[in-house]
Amino acid sequence: MTNLAKIRFTGELVLESGLHIGASSAFAAIGAIDNPVIKDPLTHLPIIPGSSLKGKMRSLLAAALNEKTTMNPNQDCDKIIRLFGTSVGGGQDGKAPVQGRLLFRDSVLTNGKELMDMGINTYTEVKFENTIDRVKMIANPRQIERAVRGSKFNFELIYDVMDPAQVEEDLETILTGFKLLELDYLGGSGSRGYGKVKFTNMHADTIFGNYDVSEINSKLEA
Repeated sequence: MTNLAKIRFTGELVLESGLHIGASSAFAAIGAIDNPVIKDPLTHLPIIPGSSLKGKMRSLLAAALNEKTTMNPNQDCDKIIRLFGTSVGGGQDGKAPVQGRLLFRDSVLTNGKELMDMGINTYTEVKFENTIDRVKMIANPRQIERAVRGSKFNFELIYDVMDPAQVEEDLETILTGFKLLELDYLGGSGSRGYGKVKFTNMHADTIFGNYDVSEINSKLEA
């Protein structure tokens, strides 16, 4: 079906605890951090990849909305598939792959100066952790880098209006995804307190075509 409109969701993603989304650590010099966070190669500031947001939100929605456990994302329920799509060659029952209606942008740090004014002299912190070999009783210390609590990242999500009759249901699924992510965690080591996030100042606007987003914004503000 031809795209009818594009709706952009914008806001802030605020870290309420340290966040670790890892970069490659195939090589590390002696004394270097074992698990660095992914950073923008131009600014060297921490970023949140759109792929991390998309993958986490989809997995949480799958656990909440699928009637049974699925072997792979291509077997998710229709409400999830039409938003997130299916992979190449992964259409259900031999059908063609589905292009998802959501596009997640990378999120970049926006309040670096504010953090500095608060006396934080770095945008990340290093947390020392240990795992213990219960048989040999040997500690395995490691250093994990985290974006610091209080960091704010811009958030942008594009939703393609493909069927006006499904927008309300799609919106409910998207809002459920936001809430589930706030109640869970983003990135790694969530069971250790990492990755608690909150979405704030959310707003929707139509950036292509014609669609009245007043009702969407009333729900975002509720």
